[in-house]
Formats: sequence, C-alpha cells, structure tokens
Amino acid sequence: MPGEHLDGVLQIVNAHVFILSRLTTRALQTGTPEQAARHHKSRPVCASICDGHRGSAMWCHTRGVVSVLTVDAAWRTREEGMKMAKIVVIGGTGLIGSKVVKKLDAHGHEAVAASPNTGVDSVTGEGLADALHGADTVVDVSNSPSFAPEDVMEFFTTSTHNLVAAEKAAGVRHHVALTIVGTNRPQTIPYFAAKSAQEEIIRESGIGYSLVHATQFLEFGGSIADISTEGDTVRLPGALIQPIAAEDVSTAVARAAAGEPVGDIEIAGPEVFGMDGFVRRTLAFRKDPRTVVRDDTAPYYGAVIEERTLIPLEGVQIFSTRLDEWLPANPPRA
Repeated sequence: MPGEHLDGVLQIVNAHVFILSRLTTRALQTGTPEQAARHHKSRPVCASICDGHRGSAMWCHTRGVVSVLTVDAAWRTREEGMKMAKIVVIGGTGLIGSKVVKKLDAHGHEAVAASPNTGVDSVTGEGLADALHGADTVVDVSNSPSFAPEDVMEFFTTSTHNLVAAEKAAGVRHHVALTIVGTNRPQTIPYFAAKSAQEEIIRESGIGYSLVHATQFLEFGGSIADISTEGDTVRLPGALIQPIAAEDVSTAVARAAAGEPVGDIEIAGPEVFGMDGFVRRTLAFRKDPRTVVRDDTAPYYGAVIEERTLIPLEGVQIFSTRLDEWLPANPPRA
C-alpha cells in the first residue's frame, strides 16, 4: 500500500484498531500460526497492509506483529512519537530500492534511500557514515553499472566491504542483500561469481544477515532478448527459469528488512518456462518481429548453463504474479 495512503487507512480503522489491538496484543504475539491465520482472514486490513501475499498471515505471525498491530504501531508512531526502525536502503532510488523504501515507509519505518543520487556512494564510501548513523538495518539492492567481469567483481566486493565496515562502526544489527538464485551451484557466469563473492563477505562479517535469492525478473525479458540477438534472430537456451515480478521482489526484501536475520532464502514466481519460451512469449505479446530460436549452446550472460541452474530449490517462497497478467501492465520502455 503506497505510503501516501497510510493516513487514510489509519483514519478508517483507527477506532477498531485502538480497541482490538490492545485486547489482542499479548495473545497474538504468543499465539499459534493457526490463530494468526484466523485473525488475518477475518481482518481485511491485514491483507492490504501485507500486500495481499498468500503467505502474509504466517509472515505477520512469525514477526510477532499481526496486521492490526502493524497498523497500530504506525498509528502510535505518529500519535505518541514512538520511533520505528531506521532502515537504510543502498540503491534506494532504483527499480527495486524505490519500491522497498515505499513499502517500509507505509509500515511506519524510517526508510532512507541511499544512492549516489542522494550523496551516498558505497564504492567510494562517500556519505556512508552519515547515512548509517542510528540505523538498525541496511538493505543492499545496488547493482554494478558495468557487467564486464572485472568491473562487476570490483563493484560488489568493494561496495560490500565498505558497507560492512560502516555497519560495524554504526552498530547496525541486520544486513539484507538482494542476490540471485543459482549462485551456489556450478556455473561460470561472471556476474554470479561476483554475487557469490558478495554473499561470502556478508556471511563472514559477523553481522546478522538475510540474503534474498531471487529468480530472474519478469522485467528483464526484453533485455535478455537484446543481448542474445543476431540480426532478426534471438538465440537462447531452453534452460528453465521461474521469473518473478520486481514488485514481488521488493515485497520480499521489505519483509526481510522489517524482520530478524534469517540467513538465506529463495523467492520465485509461480510459473516455470524454458528461457527461450519466456522471451518468445514476451516478444510476441509486444508484437516484436524477432524470431526466438532454442539453442542450448547459446550463452546466458556470457556462459552456457545447465537446465536447472536458475531454478530454486525446495522451500522457495512462491509469489503469485504470472506472466500473462504482468505483460499488459508493463509495456516496454520507449
């Protein structure tokens, strides 16, 4: 729910929240998942605050804050001056980061968008100390401006070392990073190697962490086609992917940031495609005349991959946005 509408929500539910939350706080924080689920089902506000994710009742329960308590916390923050968590989002003005900031703001947190555009550069270290002062959590969704193997490795290792050092100095308790499904499997993709190095720095930092491993974004179907085009032909392998919408990725990252460190988690969309099939459907919907040809020797970001390199493992969190509903809502950029 966008942050600018939170006041309206609070006005509508305030009277109910004030009474109900105080009656239910202790019971719900110590209740069972089944009780949390029944509560979630009976409260429409819970579904909207939690972005309608089908696992959100359990999410609310495991955080010890069922939906009404989340709304109540935001209400108390404004009415009584209570302070929610300060969460700094590195890369907070980009595709994922801007959405994460909005979602955290809507839940009453102090979300700070940090990027070179706002005077914070994790590669040079400029502005990090000031941005992280008083922060409880740092979220890193930044990305390398260059995908050249040396450049991307330098970006993620330098940036992450700088972030970890600044977090220790500031007393940050939780580091959340967006990474990729498949970094822990045999493959020779240079970008994945850089993300794997980033993950290792975070794991060894001594700071509590949550690594959100996402599958390929639905948003990148067009760019995958572009880097795989020769003339009017797009050559792609039939390796399987389970693409996810950026909106769902940002929801998962925001939830991780609002909670306690959980280690590694995987997130994915609901559908499995061959990579060639995913791009073929995307281009066909957009009336792109290029022909997509399956070629299992064709590289994916510079490397040949196995059939299941990019597929999540058992226990993955599945989000609901499907390709056929995503395409009409997301025309290609001009």
